[in-house]
Amino acid sequence: MSRNIVVLDAYTSNPGDLSWDGLRRLGHCTIHDRTPEELIVERSAEADALFINKVVLTREIMSKLPRLKYIGILATGFNIVDVKAARELGITVTNVPAYSTPSVAQLAFAHLLNICCQVQHYTDEVRDGMWSRCPDFSFTDTRLTELAGKRMGIVGFGQIGSAVARIAQAFGMAVSAHTSKRPEELPAGIEKAASLDDLFASCDVVSLHCPLTDDTRGMVNRERLALMKPDAILLNTSRGPLVDEQALADALNSGHLQAAGLDVMATEPPRADSPLLTARNCYLTPHIAWASAEARVRLMKVIEENYVAFLEGHAMNVVS
Repeated sequence: MSRNIVVLDAYTSNPGDLSWDGLRRLGHCTIHDRTPEELIVERSAEADALFINKVVLTREIMSKLPRLKYIGILATGFNIVDVKAARELGITVTNVPAYSTPSVAQLAFAHLLNICCQVQHYTDEVRDGMWSRCPDFSFTDTRLTELAGKRMGIVGFGQIGSAVARIAQAFGMAVSAHTSKRPEELPAGIEKAASLDDLFASCDVVSLHCPLTDDTRGMVNRERLALMKPDAILLNTSRGPLVDEQALADALNSGHLQAAGLDVMATEPPRADSPLLTARNCYLTPHIAWASAEARVRLMKVIEENYVAFLEGHAMNVVS
């Protein structure tokens, strides 16, 4: 039977350096780099399978697609799909868990090391001639911080949080975790925080690695930021809406918080008037933690495997 496969927003996952041949072998495949909201139904009308990254599929949209039986999300997070509606409409939804774990953990520490060692700052200073004009062999004009002996708090202890914890321990850091896991289920040397508030109050670095839910939205609010040490650092490579951005900007600008390293924001791309774009010691990257070449190769492999498993009647990585 001929299958119609439509990829609605291919560009971020594969801007042209990887192949879609795996999907093309499984049916007639139409690739769109991007799809505006008003074209979703038109482009998906004949699709048996849709592959999406950030295109939002609501109940209303899916109800207009009677042929649709499968949605493959080109990511781990699946809040872009009304999963309950999909299930009621007989549509299987899958995601790609864990493909980006090493890359996300790596970027979290890239932010942390940049903040502690001021790599970008000193690169800019050297290029501006500050070292050349310095009377001493070594030029410093900022505080430099050693990680050994500091405590990292990790919010969410899934695969990425666990990977970040291992790196932290390798740097000689103590690690506290806010997690539903019992203390005896945690790896050696990982302490379970008494509470989320206790973690924010006691840790030198707080790194967010939890999903976005009704309970976690805005969890890093003005009150929780006030608990943090004045020289503490906040990292977020998870989901932007976990953080109250105005409250974070205020904490940074007032000097209450040393710095923040963020790869995600509440609105992406960010609004031009976002307070974090001009906040003091706020280091921003444009949602790239997941996007290493190696991670995207794994992603492409798993989306094909997911669809093959579905076609063979034993769907895997089904979200609910």
